[in-house]
Amino acid sequence: MSNVNGTGTVWNLPNYAGEVFTADAENTPFLAAIGGLTGGGLQTQNFEFPTSSLYSYPEAAQPAITETASLTAPTAVSYTRSQDKNVTQIFHEKVSISYAKMSNGARLSGINSAGASNNVVSEKDFQIARALGKIARDAEYTFLNGTYQISTGSGVANKTRGMYANAGVGIDALGAVLSKPLLQQLFREMYASGAAFSNLVLVMNAFNKQVISEIYGYAPEDRNVGGVNIQQIETDFGNIGIMLNRFNPTTSILAAEMSVVGPVFQPVPEKGNLFYEELSKTGAAEEGQIFGQMGLDHGPAFMHGKITNLDVE
Repeated sequence: MSNVNGTGTVWNLPNYAGEVFTADAENTPFLAAIGGLTGGGLQTQNFEFPTSSLYSYPEAAQPAITETASLTAPTAVSYTRSQDKNVTQIFHEKVSISYAKMSNGARLSGINSAGASNNVVSEKDFQIARALGKIARDAEYTFLNGTYQISTGSGVANKTRGMYANAGVGIDALGAVLSKPLLQQLFREMYASGAAFSNLVLVMNAFNKQVISEIYGYAPEDRNVGGVNIQQIETDFGNIGIMLNRFNPTTSILAAEMSVVGPVFQPVPEKGNLFYEELSKTGAAEEGQIFGQMGLDHGPAFMHGKITNLDVE
């Protein structure tokens, strides 16, 4: 099954009876957890935005100050700050449906039993919804896996940095299967780096979700119920949530401190963000575009961690 590039017509967008399904992932749990596409996050009028401003202390040590020395004030120490940043990027989709296609809603392809009807009431609404779904899928993938690029001109795209690129603590599993010692090492190193463990969530794909259930699961007391589904684990550093995510790399696990993560929107004046608008008519077709600019405020890198190069066979 392939999608149509260009305008949808009577001939390349056939109508069918029967309930509509897709095998592709439409749920975007990471995006939903940080507020979704509704525009409820931070807003900016500059495609560059700050994600954190950092300072650091000198290594802790025991002072050795004599009474004589205390009669003179010590040399002042000033704490400098640095700034980390990210960018918004463009998400843009077009919908185009011919008038002939829109007026042939009762023309059915495939099996046409008595009483059959088109499974899509409005082709325009269906196509707009799918375009929004594509944007949500792309945003979910980008916010996890995106690589940073800043525009230097109109021909160079801004690309927002994703969570994996910002994870401050990284452990290379070197082809090993996920294990409790690997997870404990990750948590220890994140703690040593200053992670808050306030609302930490482990993001993973199906294989490692099953491994997590094997590591931390125990048999239910009810003899008529079998199996486990671990949604949260309790550790020495706090409770950690589990997020099953189809867009997460198969061989990696992300430890994301969700309390410092959120979407950033850059609205167009008098239009808003992620809006649909009709395009000028050039023929007998209904055409419109969805446009939005979004980026990820991933917070400071020391809050997050990752395990990469895991065996999933």
